[in-house]
Amino acid sequence: MSELSVKHLLGIKYLNEKDIQLIFETADHFKEVINRSIKKVPSLRDITIANIFFENSTRTKLSFELAEKRLSADVINFSSGQSSVKKGETLIDTVNNILSMKVDMVVIRHPNPGAGIFLSKNVKAAIVNAGDGAHEHPTQALLDSYSIREELGDVRGKNVVIVGDILHSRVALSNIFALKLQGAHVKVCGPKTLLPRYIEALGVKVETNLRKALNWCDVANMLRIQSERLDISYFPTTREYIQQFGVNKALLDSLDKEIVIMHPGPINRGVEITSDVADSKQSIILNQVENGVAIRMAILYLLASKIK
Repeated sequence: MSELSVKHLLGIKYLNEKDIQLIFETADHFKEVINRSIKKVPSLRDITIANIFFENSTRTKLSFELAEKRLSADVINFSSGQSSVKKGETLIDTVNNILSMKVDMVVIRHPNPGAGIFLSKNVKAAIVNAGDGAHEHPTQALLDSYSIREELGDVRGKNVVIVGDILHSRVALSNIFALKLQGAHVKVCGPKTLLPRYIEALGVKVETNLRKALNWCDVANMLRIQSERLDISYFPTTREYIQQFGVNKALLDSLDKEIVIMHPGPINRGVEITSDVADSKQSIILNQVENGVAIRMAILYLLASKIK
């Protein structure tokens, strides 16, 4: 059986193209499983997984939990808001206390970039990064690429534009790594203040005109403004942002071709996209959510097979 080249999923930048294809092929199998009347398989029956979230999350946390339960794993959920972290306990102590309960895998979301990498070097468990600050969100990028593959047949050669707050987005960075690895052409679009200074060094092009970007692309991945990470004002008003970088149905219908609309969620309806775009036939946002469970099942299954 093929196996991943890594023991942890810390970021897309540690994967190779074969890893991504293996994850997708495994997800194809699990997507069949979750569309059956009996949606569970006993694949991880002897594996215990701890979900440790130091930041708020709804979709990612639910998606991981559902993936774990579909694979018949034992699941522990940990939220820092109700934990001894509030009393000053360190990250390693927290995780080691959980691991002493014989936990095999840890799914972690943390506000600090590199938290998953730090853990992987200091604790004995497989680590899955569910988002570390503004650094990476590898499972989101994988489900996004998987959704493009499902919709358009292949990722290679496709034109993908990522629109919005690129500067603070872990989704954008992971997507850039994943798309480039699979041979897609990538542009980023947004206010200059929300584009990282050296973004072109990652092999992506910058386009500040939204209409031009949309006419170029096959897929537009719309990101929300990460207001919880904005310490200063990066654009004059939300109204002005909407006028320059928001997608509405009239704009979509006026393009030279029909494009695919994606969004990692949560959507700020009426800001980055209007409701009639989010709910249109060109939107694959709900497909992304469904594919998220299959992709996370695939990752957990493949990593569990490497646990000695």
